[in-house]
Amino acid sequence: MIHENQEATQLMHMRKVMKTIGICSMAAIMMAGISGCGGKTGGAVSSGAKNAAKIGFTAALTGGAAAYGKSEEEGVRLAVEEINKKGDFPIDLLVEDTKAVPADSMNATKKLIQEKVSMIIGPMTSNEAKAAGPIIQNAKVPSLEISVTAENITDIGDCIFRNSVPESKNIPQTVKKTHKLLGYKTAAILYAHDNEQHVTAQKYFQKTMEEEGVQVIDVETFGSKDSEYSAQLTNIQHKAPDVIVVCSYYQEGSRILKKMREMGMDQPVLGDNGFVSPELGKMAGAAADNVYVSSMWSADRKDEKVQKFVESYTKAYGRAPDQFAASAYDGVYMAMDAMQRAGTTTDHKKIRDALAQMKDFKGVCGTFSFDEKRDPVVDLILMKMQDGKFGVVDVK
Repeated sequence: MIHENQEATQLMHMRKVMKTIGICSMAAIMMAGISGCGGKTGGAVSSGAKNAAKIGFTAALTGGAAAYGKSEEEGVRLAVEEINKKGDFPIDLLVEDTKAVPADSMNATKKLIQEKVSMIIGPMTSNEAKAAGPIIQNAKVPSLEISVTAENITDIGDCIFRNSVPESKNIPQTVKKTHKLLGYKTAAILYAHDNEQHVTAQKYFQKTMEEEGVQVIDVETFGSKDSEYSAQLTNIQHKAPDVIVVCSYYQEGSRILKKMREMGMDQPVLGDNGFVSPELGKMAGAAADNVYVSSMWSADRKDEKVQKFVESYTKAYGRAPDQFAASAYDGVYMAMDAMQRAGTTTDHKKIRDALAQMKDFKGVCGTFSFDEKRDPVVDLILMKMQDGKFGVVDVK
């Protein structure tokens, strides 16, 4: 480990070092950043600098949840590319594919810890976080989870942070805003019983519905690998609720929505964080119309930083960014901010403490701080899908 005074000096003079290492080396650094992004995914990114910060990133880059993981990877790579182009805070990026499998996530986490990363961005899902979190905490490496929303995940330990909004903060806003907007009196809930995130989500949907005076008249479950939902939907149809809650990833959600509409069920649908993906509209088509979710991200925000990010991401990857890409992009800049304020890229405790002290960080997803549980404090937006796209709903 580098001595504290030496390290502080290195960080303060990093810009000077970058300017003196020569045209060829600088070109290599620039190309490393560009080759790692610019529409490409997969593989590590080396800045070419000796004292670069090492950020480890884990996500499902293959498998059933890969759409979320690829979006996150693209957001991470774009941020690393931008930072490395500036040249004053070089970052080496290490990437591990977990396939959204807890055991693979544990192995990927161990590998990154062995590589002595400065910080980990990940795991991606709540089930993975539950499995890999204790390993991260035991190693005392700070981690920032960018899509984990299950309740109490940060209770694993003080090295676990997230900029993804937990269901306890997300779901109540969805229910309260849609209840005010739509005025429904009864609801039915359908959720994946074998996924931590969706089990947590349905609990908060039930709790908030009851607090709002809405009667939950039916609760149905299914397994994440199921492909047939007729029995559950028939039960719901017989109860004729005003609104239907579905807690699942978009893959199952799209099949459920198609079956619902095919059966003549045209009620509004409320989704949890698993629905917040443009893939839902692509897969479900018109069946996804009238779906409501809450999100901290909207590409339509009239903000210079947001619009610049949308433009850069679209140019690199040929499509607009979703919430997962935006959250990942912010995550890299949060990591850099913490290391810069800590004055170190190797002292995990100082980086952790700096991250905990983050206040009013301005990202593309909004203005962030962390509360005492290391959960994010940030405003959310109600979104409605229409014609395959999520748009902002103004609730007064």
